[in-house]
Amino acid sequence: MSHDPALLPNPRPAFPKHGAADWPTERWPEDAPGSDVDTEALADVRRQLIDGADPERVGETHALAIVHRGRLVFEAYGGENTADTTLISWSMAKSITHALVGVLVRDGKLDVDAPAPVEAWQGADDPRRAITTENLLRMESGLEFIEDYVDSDVSSVIDMLFGKGKADVAGYAAASPLAHEPRSYWSYSSGTSNIVARIAGDAVGGGQEGMWAFMQRELFHRIGMRSATARFDDAGTFIGSSFVFATARDFARFGLLYLREGVWEGEQLLPSGWADQARTLTRSSFDQYGAHWWLARDGSGIFNASGYNGQYIAVDPTRDLVLVRLGTTEEPKRVNVLPLLAKAVRAFPLLDG
Repeated sequence: MSHDPALLPNPRPAFPKHGAADWPTERWPEDAPGSDVDTEALADVRRQLIDGADPERVGETHALAIVHRGRLVFEAYGGENTADTTLISWSMAKSITHALVGVLVRDGKLDVDAPAPVEAWQGADDPRRAITTENLLRMESGLEFIEDYVDSDVSSVIDMLFGKGKADVAGYAAASPLAHEPRSYWSYSSGTSNIVARIAGDAVGGGQEGMWAFMQRELFHRIGMRSATARFDDAGTFIGSSFVFATARDFARFGLLYLREGVWEGEQLLPSGWADQARTLTRSSFDQYGAHWWLARDGSGIFNASGYNGQYIAVDPTRDLVLVRLGTTEEPKRVNVLPLLAKAVRAFPLLDG
């Protein structure tokens, strides 16, 4: 894995030590919040986001789940949603795509530091030949792509997912010209993630059936994410930018995998250091992005999978905590939701506190 000078040091607290544990592969070990948890703060968050929520201010929260010290200690659902309701990931799928790439790296089937194996870029004079899979994971490929969720006249992502690119999302994105030198410019791009998903699918082989079997065998079923489903396009590519569906409890399992450094039931499912690679700051990202995971800009060491309309899997190594929030909150209202999620996190003690 890359130790590129484009990557700068950033606050990366040590992952919490864990010994024998009740892994939630079959069922979540549940518990009440400990005596050192501010339960009044949690109750207030629940009231503002779910029980007494003002949709005009915070939108709708469908699910809120918190795992502390490996145990499910808080869970609440809005509307008719329950622990069995599967909900959309939107761009949290990008972090799941990162995990799938990690499995391929573990098995020696993919070298992220090598030029990305994209057929359309292999012309002798094509400057895109210099783009590595690592560049793609860090959103610094330099490819032209407009990530706009409102203006369909200019948006590449809307056209890719719902317009002329929807039958072959990776092909649509890979056709983008180079707008900047690789590594010189950070630009968040769902197209980039779908190129990565195509690379992963090609490494696995077997088209859609082969990739879906791989996703279940090597990730979802290994960590108990049995509710998880994924959407593929007509070309057989997993739409790794946007479309995984699962319960809040299963998304929390995924967060726990990264909190435990890619280890599950004592086995290293993701390569050693892969979770750390996810939370290593990309130089050009304005202090906010690692590798297909977002980084907190407050120095807390929290890193998170984030999706459109306010989907979050927040991983906090300083508190041994995973928080999942799923809902429908339009962009302007997310500024009202984030402080409440931060309040929920702060209700739990620091490991050295």
